[in-house]
Amino acid sequence: MESRRTLTVSDGIELAYWLWRCEPNPAPLLLLLHGAASNHTRWSEFLDKTSLKRDTDVLRPDLRGNGASMARGRLDHEIWSRDLHELLAAEDYPRALIGGHSLGAQIALEFAHRHPQQTSGLILIDPVFKRALTGSRRRLGHLMPLFVLATWVARAANGLGIRRRSIDAERDLRRLDEETRDALRGGESHQEIARRYSALGPILRHMPVANYLQQLRATVAAVPPLEDIGCPVLVILSAGSTFADPDVNREEIARFPRVSTVEIDANHWPLTERPDDVRQAIEGWVARELPERIW
Repeated sequence: MESRRTLTVSDGIELAYWLWRCEPNPAPLLLLLHGAASNHTRWSEFLDKTSLKRDTDVLRPDLRGNGASMARGRLDHEIWSRDLHELLAAEDYPRALIGGHSLGAQIALEFAHRHPQQTSGLILIDPVFKRALTGSRRRLGHLMPLFVLATWVARAANGLGIRRRSIDAERDLRRLDEETRDALRGGESHQEIARRYSALGPILRHMPVANYLQQLRATVAAVPPLEDIGCPVLVILSAGSTFADPDVNREEIARFPRVSTVEIDANHWPLTERPDDVRQAIEGWVARELPERIW
């Protein structure tokens, strides 16, 4: 069964997470990380349907600054990695297979770089490689100094007490995903879907401006040296991604020493657009690469 839990980490922030424990225990752990401006419900449909939960525990946190782990202050890969390290220690898991989408994939890479002995493998869904960025995401990289300044201004305002007093941190992304699939079946284009998921209005109803700016920065930040990631890696790529050059993506992915790649007919939100394809790709890879479940 799954239970909602909280942990107060070393700097006093309370993190919320959801832990599915299978029977019998102890069992290996699958740690699932959502992307920017998201929360643990991004993985709800996967957890509901995956066969992995029969003999695998599954932990889904709301990353610091999101959902029920709402907090203001500094957000970056180092802090998120530290939070995950403390979560694993609190639940007595020595290692985890870590999956992440977009920013969640970046955080998974950072954790594997900092804690290789705690990382059994990585499942990276549309990881963002700075060199591969195109269009608006590439321009975002060039505008990084302005984002740093805007973040500083927003955090300074928060420190002076200038902030929204009420933020609706709850957002059911599974329901949004189901509505989006209905829209696609009704003829809505992938470009319209991208605008739906990137629209600032809905995003900022659910999080502080400073948090969103910091997560944007973190999404396009440089990743650790991929050649140093020694664990097995599965990369799931959207074939029609709006944000990245597919050829450059493949060049970057080839730097991993132990990597398998699956392309899915989606547009950066494969967990929304093709959830069954993503689930089957993950389950098949785990069966091939980690058959003994000794994670």
